[in-house]
Amino acid sequence: MPTPRQPHLKRLPLLPLVLGSALPVTALAQSTGEAPSATDAQAMNPLVITATRNQSRADETPQKVTVITREQIEQQLAITQDPGQVLSNLIPSYSPSRQKLSNAGETFRGRAPLFLVDGVPQSNPLRDSGRDSYTIDLSMVERIEVIHGASAEHGLGATGGIINYVTKRPDGAGLSQHAGISLTSDDDFESEGFGHKLDYRLSGQTGDWDYVVAASRQERGVFYDGSDDEVGIAYPGEIQNSESYDLMAKAGYWIDDHQNVEVSLNRFELEGNGDYVPVAGDRDAGVATTARKGEPIGDPGFNEVTTARLSYSHDDWFGNSVDAQLYSQRFRAQFGTTPYFPYQGDDGTTRYDQTRNESDKVGAKFTLSRDGLLDDRLTLTTGLDLLEDETRQMLVHTDRTYVPETQFRNVAAFLQGDYSLTDAVSLHAGVRHERAELDVDDFSTIDRSNVTQDNVSVEGGTPDFDETLYNAGIVYQATEWAQLYANYSEGFGMPDVGRVLRGIGEPSQNVDGLLQLQPIVTDNREIGARFDWDRYGLELSYYESNSDYGERLAFENGTWVGSREKTEIQGVEVTGEARVSDRHQLRLSYTHAEGESDTDGDGSVDTELTGINIAPDTLKLAWSAAWSDELSTHLQFSRYFNRSVDDPELEFDGYGLVDASLTYRLPVGRTSLGVENLTDEDYFTYYSQAARNSDDYYFKGRGRTLTLSYQLDF
Repeated sequence: MPTPRQPHLKRLPLLPLVLGSALPVTALAQSTGEAPSATDAQAMNPLVITATRNQSRADETPQKVTVITREQIEQQLAITQDPGQVLSNLIPSYSPSRQKLSNAGETFRGRAPLFLVDGVPQSNPLRDSGRDSYTIDLSMVERIEVIHGASAEHGLGATGGIINYVTKRPDGAGLSQHAGISLTSDDDFESEGFGHKLDYRLSGQTGDWDYVVAASRQERGVFYDGSDDEVGIAYPGEIQNSESYDLMAKAGYWIDDHQNVEVSLNRFELEGNGDYVPVAGDRDAGVATTARKGEPIGDPGFNEVTTARLSYSHDDWFGNSVDAQLYSQRFRAQFGTTPYFPYQGDDGTTRYDQTRNESDKVGAKFTLSRDGLLDDRLTLTTGLDLLEDETRQMLVHTDRTYVPETQFRNVAAFLQGDYSLTDAVSLHAGVRHERAELDVDDFSTIDRSNVTQDNVSVEGGTPDFDETLYNAGIVYQATEWAQLYANYSEGFGMPDVGRVLRGIGEPSQNVDGLLQLQPIVTDNREIGARFDWDRYGLELSYYESNSDYGERLAFENGTWVGSREKTEIQGVEVTGEARVSDRHQLRLSYTHAEGESDTDGDGSVDTELTGINIAPDTLKLAWSAAWSDELSTHLQFSRYFNRSVDDPELEFDGYGLVDASLTYRLPVGRTSLGVENLTDEDYFTYYSQAARNSDDYYFKGRGRTLTLSYQLDF
């Protein structure tokens, strides 16, 4: 939703920042010394979820919703600058962070989440590079809206759920500025481990205009594990020993009291410094992959992402609410050099190439909503979405095509209805029809094992798909403090087309005849309950996520392939909070998930999913305390439990991590000290243990890490 100008606050209130689901705001007590009850906060400012097309309230949705507030984001950034770690710490059923630039294997309820920035899709499912959570710096983000479970709200990609980054908006009338600096180091203060970050933001409202301009720059040192050894370097991409920056600009204009136009642009870049090379470990002997000083072969890996958006809204167009959005995204992800893709150099020696994913998408979203129908009981929302995505994967040094350019065109129309059957019961239902077409030209695959460039020729084609997706839900307000809900929803996704096309090994194949290009439709069934006892809140949910023709990642012959198999996942999520006093708050979450796939094709699931596809059972506890108006602390504990699977090589030995932070408000500004992995736990990451059996990817997690920050608002 656009940011209203200051004179119209009564008519168009600013979106609140309080959390209306099971995890209320935890940082209010830290900033003010007082914390309003969740009931009072929700009554004053019901939280609207912009990631839902019908602008649902958080406490009225028939599915689980988590909202991460700006206060919670800052609380985590005081401890870690890894966005994957922030998501893992705060989103139930999100996999533990890999602590790498690649987020492949970081699943949500065992499936892929769709990442959005202000509703603009960031995921690139046609050739998933595993980089879609690294397209914006979190200093630009006001809050993160999370819809749990398969969803067709925004079309392609949300088979596990939706994670929508809502960017910063003006703080109010007039001019306001923010400046911040943070310093990061390992606990031995090694010079190579030092990192720093600078961020600045200017925002304001002037007449009919509002604006935000922001910039950040971050330098990351090398990471050290609990044994004070360098953490290994990953070929797919690194955040350690890297540099990044983000530039964002937003401007909005109020045509009149009801109409707003907004334009925004965000440019994010992250590139490795190339000062270290990997040292392979020995998985069987328990020896971790590490790193040493050296110059890697080839160019450093990077992410370069430019997202542009133009939106228009009218809150009273003949009694309707209208939202329109045009957007584009330019995405480039380069990977490090691997011992594949050999070619002859000018001097006759064998050299090795590296790949780069290139994706360009343009799209439009149109939404029209009407409430107050049928004696103010019915709200109808309808709309049309358009998307064109062009994706390819290139070999950088020889300009060869590894994955041919694939054009994806998608048109989708939807209708959503919300009906208040009684004062206590509301019904929710919707339908969305997707029409999609792929266009692939003739191409030749590349042999990854020798200097021969061409392997087999493949005839192109234009396979198309029609899918009608449904959702239905019910919410029952049983008492003032108890609410029950149930939901059925479907999500639509494409398999990783690039993996399918580049993996063709049999001659005389054609794209139209490839069964593997059929879409992934995931069914999500969920029942849950929300309880709100003034100072205490609890939410319980059970879900089943099934796909008759899903995608299970498997590592074969040195590369990841998407095996099209029936998959079934079941899980439980428990989240709760207790405000034991105005200055002390406790939070907890527990998640359990299990899943199987049909590896022999007999129609019945038979093989347990491993860590590349599903997260471990997890318990998280947190305690936030405001000891005075100036001093506050935060302590959190995450326990990842052991998991045994059918493949003994991918069993997981669990571990527990403790993080802490202290914030002190100075006469001018505020300072904080955060400690990640407070106990200096020496452990192998979940991905290294449970997702991949490899000496090159057997990484330990980051050891005790200190972050000292200073923030100033003026």
